Amino acid sequence: MPVAVVTDSTAYLPPDLVERLRIEVVPLYVGLAGRSGREGTDVTPDEVARALSTRGGHVSTSRPTPGDFVAVYRRLLGAGADRIVSIHLSAELSGTHDAARLAAAQVGEHLVTVLDSRSAAMGSGFAVLAAARAAAAGQPAGAVAEVARSTAAATRTFFVVDTLEHLRRGGRIGSAAALLGSALSVKPLLHVADGRVVALEKVRTSSRALHRLVQRAAEAAGDAPVAVAVHHLAAPERAARLAEQLRGRLPRLTALHVSELGAAVGAHVGPGAVGLVVDPTEQEHGEEPQQG
Repeated sequence: MPVAVVTDSTAYLPPDLVERLRIEVVPLYVGLAGRSGREGTDVTPDEVARALSTRGGHVSTSRPTPGDFVAVYRRLLGAGADRIVSIHLSAELSGTHDAARLAAAQVGEHLVTVLDSRSAAMGSGFAVLAAARAAAAGQPAGAVAEVARSTAAATRTFFVVDTLEHLRRGGRIGSAAALLGSALSVKPLLHVADGRVVALEKVRTSSRALHRLVQRAAEAAGDAPVAVAVHHLAAPERAARLAEQLRGRLPRLTALHVSELGAAVGAHVGPGAVGLVVDPTEQEHGEEPQQG
């Protein structure tokens, strides 16, 4: 295991790929109803959706500690890794990248390369998968890091939320944009641009929003083979409908992953959110279309 690949729990990677590619996942922390726990094990998406749907319900999130990362890095190095490439969600959205960077300084920056994906969810996840495949193929740390950077830069992330209020509360989008969205009863189509959540366009209905998501995915894909991830929080039927539309619209789809957002990102987008990530760099892997 010359190069180990580490990420955080907001990548929302398919569990089978995490296991097969030996990716190390460091969880964020989520707080609700007077308790705090690790995303994915102690706090579930269902719990977050229920809390956010309750009047006065509040959910908070916090980054892993530098100590969490130090423990993981030292364990991997002790198990035989020569180098570590650690890839995380945008530093504009979370302090996770900073915690990893502080940990790398303690362990040795010549041993650990920390990357800001400038994205989130599978916008980071596709970069992690590309890095893990490169590492499994025996590529050196520099090449593993570079494929992660290039993949993250190439991905496009689009999503729709039922309300901008959760993003506004978490400081992920401006209060003026949240006020505009609620005042006009629109469904804003958002995307991640240079690490930040940015409004892309406004539509009037949920069905129109899904239609525009598919159109945006098709535009991002062009004529090239692509892998796509569909995410949702407490909206499985909407996500399934979106996935089916993508299968019909993207004839050169190499992989399709469908998953519920975890607690850390779900707390900021709220129940009913649905989105997708397009990765135009996975064609070389020759994966068959799959749902997971």
